Amino acid sequence: MGGPLTVGVVGVGKISEQYFAQFPKLPGLRLLAVTDLNEARAAWVAAEQGVEALSVDALLTDPRIDAVLNLTIPAAHVDIAMRALAAGKHVYGEKPLALAPADAAPMLELARSRGLRVGSAPDTVLGTGIQTARQLLDAGSVGEPVAAAAHWTSPGHELWHPDPQFYYQPGGGPLFDMGPYYLTSLVTLLGPVARVSGTTSRSGRARAVATGPLAGAPISVDVDTHISAILEHANGVSSTVTMSFDVWASRIPRFELYGTRGTIAVPDPNRFSDPVEVYTVKERSWREVAVSAGYPDAGRGCGLADMAHAIQTGRPHRASGELAFHVLEIMDAIIRAGHEHRVVDLTSTAERPALVPHS
Repeated sequence: MGGPLTVGVVGVGKISEQYFAQFPKLPGLRLLAVTDLNEARAAWVAAEQGVEALSVDALLTDPRIDAVLNLTIPAAHVDIAMRALAAGKHVYGEKPLALAPADAAPMLELARSRGLRVGSAPDTVLGTGIQTARQLLDAGSVGEPVAAAAHWTSPGHELWHPDPQFYYQPGGGPLFDMGPYYLTSLVTLLGPVARVSGTTSRSGRARAVATGPLAGAPISVDVDTHISAILEHANGVSSTVTMSFDVWASRIPRFELYGTRGTIAVPDPNRFSDPVEVYTVKERSWREVAVSAGYPDAGRGCGLADMAHAIQTGRPHRASGELAFHVLEIMDAIIRAGHEHRVVDLTSTAERPALVPHS
């Protein structure tokens, strides 16, 4: 394939705004068309971006389009991806890859059988924040890794999102919504997970939309809203993870990695370029470290750009479907461990993606 990877976007909701803002900065990509079930919004976005607005079927089968960027709600991820792959398109989608591993497996198999790529968010791990933490760890800056702790909590997305119902349906909740950022980072830093245990709960707090035209509308909660888990990585390192929509305030550090000779304060994995801090036995104090790896000034879509370059050069892409599948199985296993009160062994694995060199 010569020239840029041509892209059609399916779904122009809230998250698409971040992708469109980055497209002009992303190498190797050219946006051609958009589609959405809300045809009026698709037409408005297409005019703003200077591209075509097509029907879903027309976009998925358009021979000019090499790859589909799938920004639909989680429940539609597999359907759109399978249709795109069947039409010979590469696919890059928002997280999670699917609602369950059994749903995602045929997608990856179809892609392999047709020689196509599947990529998935989060690509925040490719920014300078997580990548610099990874470089420090690999360089032995804090000795051998011993454990990690990752905590994300909030009262719930209904306080800011104008249409938050899908966050409380299967494929949402704090684990499936925010967990991929932290779990993908943990696998990037420490490698694949072998087994998990956990507890889950669902608070009885009444929830309602707080902003926008739906303000005051009640929200039906069909997912667990507080999750605590212990992950055992294949290398023997353990990670503790908390994800919650039930915490009004917290002073717990969000993300730390503990080594035999120090600690790395890992930056927010929902962001690309926050600074990294390190504490070592030698220095006995915290210091901010210089950027040493990662795509500079990265934003949503850098994983798609990385995939485009990988297709051109014949290398594995970093935000891969296989990595997203492993993270999906970790989340599914955490839920099962909590509901069934047992340790769950994982069946999948994933290679640590190659470090993004600092440029």
